[in-house]
Amino acid sequence: MALLETHGLTAFYGDFQALFGVDLTLEEGETVAVIGANGAGKSTLLRSISGLLRNAPGQIRYENAGIGALSAPDVVRLGIAMVPEGRKLFPSLSVEENLLIGKYGRSGSGAWTLDAIYDLFPVLKERRSSPGTALSGGQQQMVAIGRALMSNPRVLLCDEISLGLAPVVVKDIYAAFPRIRANGASIVIIEQDIGQALKVADRFYCMMEGRVTLSGKPGAVSREEIHAAYFGAHTP
Repeated sequence: MALLETHGLTAFYGDFQALFGVDLTLEEGETVAVIGANGAGKSTLLRSISGLLRNAPGQIRYENAGIGALSAPDVVRLGIAMVPEGRKLFPSLSVEENLLIGKYGRSGSGAWTLDAIYDLFPVLKERRSSPGTALSGGQQQMVAIGRALMSNPRVLLCDEISLGLAPVVVKDIYAAFPRIRANGASIVIIEQDIGQALKVADRFYCMMEGRVTLSGKPGAVSREEIHAAYFGAHTP
C-alpha cells in the first residue's frame, strides 16, 4: 500500500480541465519528481493533493483513506505540507514568525523545531529577526521549506523550488533533502529542470497537457524517451 496515491485524478478551473486521469504513487521514504514544461499540470497536481483544489474523495488517497474532498487545513493536519511556488511568505512577519506559522496547522511534536531548521539552514538564524521578504530569493526559499517542515509532515510537496534561483543556490537547497528524508518525510518535487529532478528522485513522472506521458526510474529511461515525453516530439 502506497503512502500517497492518485487514481484517475481530474482537476478543473471553472470549465477548463487541467488534469486528465493522472495516476501517481508515493511510497514511504521515497522521493518522486514530477517534470514537465509550463502548463503541463504539475502545480495543479500539487494543488489538488494539498487540498487547494477539491476533488472526488477517492481520486486522492493517503494511507489508503480518500482525502480528495478535504480542505487544505485538514490535509496539513493529516501530515501533508506544501512549499508553494513563489514561496508566499508573509511580508509583515519576520523570518522566525514565518517559520512559526508552519507549526500551527498540526498538533504533536517531531524532529523539526526552530533549532532544527536553523541547523539545516544556518543563515536563517542569522536573519531570524529580518522581514521574511527582505531576504534573497534563495534564503526566502529556505524559509518556505522550513515553514513547511515545522508541521513535521510525512509528505512534503515542493513546487518549483529552483525557479529563478542561481545554480549555486539551488545546489545548497537540494543538499538539504537527504536530511529531510532521513527525518521521516517522503517528498514530491515539481521541477522544470530535468537534470536536477533526476539527480534526487527515486522515480519520476513526466507530464504534458495535464496527462502523465512517461514514468519510471531515472537510470532506466533514456534521455530521448524523456525528451519525447516532455516536449511531445521525438528528437531527430
